[in-house]
Amino acid sequence: MKKNIHPTYEMATVSCACGMKFETRTTVGDLKVDICSSCHPFFTGTQKIVDAEGRVERFKKKYAKTPKVTKAKKA
Repeated sequence: MKKNIHPTYEMATVSCACGMKFETRTTVGDLKVDICSSCHPFFTGTQKIVDAEGRVERFKKKYAKTPKVTKAKKA
């Protein structure tokens, strides 16, 4: 087997937006997540509105600031 070709598998801390932190093992490093098992509606049994914009709204917001380009009229 070849040596030193696999990434390191280390302990990492996962931090949620609700304040919950737990440790796991990963090759990526520390992680930050928006929803975890302690605040997800499926696990808690309560309904929570997740403030997440849809793709269309993000697109409109992103390109709303750009100047509109008009075609030059032929004379």
